[in-house]
Amino acid sequence: MSKIDLDVQGEIATLTLNNPDKLNAINRAMWQQLSEQVGRLSADAGIRCIILRGAGDQAFAAGGDLEEFVTGRATLAQALDYHGEVAKALNAIADCPHPTVALISGACIGGGLEIAGVCDFRIAGESARFGAPINRLGFSMYPGEMEGLLRLLGPTVVKEILLEGRIMQAPEAYEKGLLTRVVADSDVVGEAYATARRICAGAPLVAGWHKQWIRRLLDGRPLTDAEKAESFAFLQTEDYKEGLAAFLEKRKPVFKAR
Repeated sequence: MSKIDLDVQGEIATLTLNNPDKLNAINRAMWQQLSEQVGRLSADAGIRCIILRGAGDQAFAAGGDLEEFVTGRATLAQALDYHGEVAKALNAIADCPHPTVALISGACIGGGLEIAGVCDFRIAGESARFGAPINRLGFSMYPGEMEGLLRLLGPTVVKEILLEGRIMQAPEAYEKGLLTRVVADSDVVGEAYATARRICAGAPLVAGWHKQWIRRLLDGRPLTDAEKAESFAFLQTEDYKEGLAAFLEKRKPVFKAR
């Protein structure tokens, strides 16, 4: 049965795309579950990092479930509704206040590439493969799904992915800026969770603020005086006092997200 599995271990939540009979192809129900699960985790102050991965080691996700397209998006109204659900899930990940890590083994194609593209980190095994060869299927990528890839990669690489429809191997995907790092296949799980633990060692409010300000600065507008003042909100937090005290006392800080 296709589904999104949730596992929480301490401060780290793992969401698994689970449809192994179809290389974790994502159907409408899974997009909806993904949106709902990320929304709930976003509101959970006890979570400090979310890892997204595919079930097994053959695929992160091999795209959308094409069997649904025959009846589920045969008309304009159906297509707008269907891909609105996809965009909603991608936006939930992109807007999540907690850092997100894509743990990528095997095929990361189409919808899988879109999910990975809106995560904050993408840790891939050396045999992972990337692309969106939908030009051979006769349909284009919905703009609401293309947005995250365009923000990450820029128009040149997105054109290469979509117009050629070529599948890239992990080293090339890294060179083009798609991946945070590439490791041996046997190390990808360990490296993804080590990344999550390093994130969790920092102040959680600060992680959220860094994500917020990076996104804000990328829109190109100059900061207002109010926003400049807002950027020093950390001065009023207990975690800021704890971080300084721990440094001066030469001990490990204990952050409480307040």
